[in-house]
Amino acid sequence: MLTITKEVLEQNIQKYFNHIKQTGDDVIVVDQGMPFIKISFLAPHNTVEDIFKDVRGKVKYHDDLLKPEIDEWGDI
Repeated sequence: MLTITKEVLEQNIQKYFNHIKQTGDDVIVVDQGMPFIKISFLAPHNTVEDIFKDVRGKVKYHDDLLKPEIDEWGDI
């Protein structure tokens, strides 16, 4: 994790953005000696379609998925 001043960030913002993108490191920016902002790489999120694409269409249902299952639990 890198710690820099606000002034250094203002002068070299593209350099630090590239550093974050390439390394994934966080950058803490301080103003008058106090941390006030943290810049982090935000990884793209997978969609539901991306996560389940390898099993889509392969799952077989043998019963109604919306059928209540109360009888199976009995008295708890």
